[in-house]
Amino acid sequence: MEQVYEIDKITKQLLSVIAIIITIGLIMIYSSSFILSTEIYQHSYHYIGRQLIYLMMGLGIAVIVAKTKYSFWYKYGYMINIAATMIVALTIVKGLGNNVKGASRWLSVGGFSIQPGELVKFTIILSALFFFEQWHAMDPKQRAKHGFTLLLPVALLIKQPDFGSFSICFIVVSFVGFMSSFPRKYFYITLLVGSISGIIILFSQAYRVKRMLTYLDPWKNPQGSGFQIIQSYMAFANGSFLGKGLGNSNEKLFYLPEAHNDFIFSVVGEELGFIGVFLVIVLFVAMIYFGFKLVLKLQNRVAVILGASIIFVLGIQALLNMGVVLGLLPTKGLNLPFISYGGSSLICNFFGLGLLMSAVRGCREELIIKAKKEESWQTAQ
Repeated sequence: MEQVYEIDKITKQLLSVIAIIITIGLIMIYSSSFILSTEIYQHSYHYIGRQLIYLMMGLGIAVIVAKTKYSFWYKYGYMINIAATMIVALTIVKGLGNNVKGASRWLSVGGFSIQPGELVKFTIILSALFFFEQWHAMDPKQRAKHGFTLLLPVALLIKQPDFGSFSICFIVVSFVGFMSSFPRKYFYITLLVGSISGIIILFSQAYRVKRMLTYLDPWKNPQGSGFQIIQSYMAFANGSFLGKGLGNSNEKLFYLPEAHNDFIFSVVGEELGFIGVFLVIVLFVAMIYFGFKLVLKLQNRVAVILGASIIFVLGIQALLNMGVVLGLLPTKGLNLPFISYGGSSLICNFFGLGLLMSAVRGCREELIIKAKKEESWQTAQ
């Protein structure tokens, strides 16, 4: 029972860290959006109000998913991924998809915009896990069918286009393959082919090449393609060490695009300074640390890979977002998990968290049953 106690302890630590991250996110969303909200909706709480609704929905979904056996998600994960892929396909259908800035990544439902690509980041883990772990038990026809469920969603993400989500999916599928029992020879060949294909896709569109050139020299076009990242630089510069104070950002005054969304980390830097930036980074590092520490306590191989992949996708997205905002990576449409404004992202992150808790709960119950059996056997002796 000592191991169960350890699992409970680490779970509380992980959830406490995530709760702090979410709290900081709510504070920063209100701080970065209340002026924009007042300008558009004549009141300051539009964005924070919606985020709270998304938070409640996400919590409900996480609880439901966590109470479902992880064996269910493992067995039917590829079918769930197919369903999510079909929703992504709707975004590129004329009349259904909501085209914003040249990309059809959203569906409009009842006044809310849904970005199905956020869900695929997690459902593709389920499909990849089943595919790689069951590789040896499949015949060639089954391998082709399940392999198709991995290729189709990433192809649709490129079609939208959403290179950021495509990158996340490619990286996390590679992670699952590396962690699984998938033959190493096939893994490295597939990784090489996938990487070369990704590079070709990256340079196949002029706007992506333009982003790369902007990343190398944003000052070449400071009023055009380089405007957003330059404003982000200015936000961090203005924040200095201690920041200008909560609510006192200048960049959110219609200078920095997506201040409450993809570039909310810039507002953190301006208002809370290096101290605030460092705190957020430490919290995400703690989330990754406690997450991996927790999954290493689990006894089931599938649960370990599932849990590790969830933590990995949250961690890698946070890393990529911070890299973009700090100008260390080319600009992509990736938000900061649990902090940036956005219903699709927040709800899907909670779906992923529910998957992790499902794996933890299942393994915890297995340990309790095993301990009781051992206790009964010892009593009988």
